[in-house]
Amino acid sequence: MSSLFEHDSLPPSREALEDGAILLRGFTTSEAPQLVEQVTRIAQQAAFRHLVTPGGYTMSVAMTNCGRVGWVSDRTGYRYDPVDPDTQIPWPAMPPSFLDLAARAAAEAGFAAYDPDACLINRYVAGAKLSLHQDRDEKDAWAPIVSVSLGLPATFLWGGKRRSDPVRRLRLESGDVVVWGGPARFIYHGVAPLKDGEHPLTGAARINLTFRKVF
Repeated sequence: MSSLFEHDSLPPSREALEDGAILLRGFTTSEAPQLVEQVTRIAQQAAFRHLVTPGGYTMSVAMTNCGRVGWVSDRTGYRYDPVDPDTQIPWPAMPPSFLDLAARAAAEAGFAAYDPDACLINRYVAGAKLSLHQDRDEKDAWAPIVSVSLGLPATFLWGGKRRSDPVRRLRLESGDVVVWGGPARFIYHGVAPLKDGEHPLTGAARINLTFRKVF
């Protein structure tokens, strides 16, 4: 069990991925328990669900949202909506701790005064994955994506600006944060199938917070 905490004792470090993109290892490790608690509260108001893509594919990742808008998908397409389609009420407000974390991480990558509109919350269990894709549903094409890993480790797929470009495999631990924007905004990325495991914060799951500036 002690090996689960070895990463927690390491000082935060920066790894440049390319112009406009960095990996902040251990950036939010100390805050992780509070972040997971907030996720639990959000999910009590807006439950995790498996969205369906326009092509009829049910996503293996369970998802919910908080913020001014939430990202949703169904047979009609991908979009941002201020209202949870399952409850017909606005998404839960983004907690101040989420906003503070996103702004600090974005600033580390050179994006000042970051004010995200949405936080997508993804829950992975063993076998869940996210296929290689670009985030193109946002009107703001420069502000960064801020992606926070909590719980079980995952293999993050980092490609190029074309689907055919080579893909790097980056191991992400709980507390790691990846930020990409500006010239790196439309990088193809994804998550390899999650391996079975157990983490003291999240049990048999990985939680990912993905902050986006939509407008």
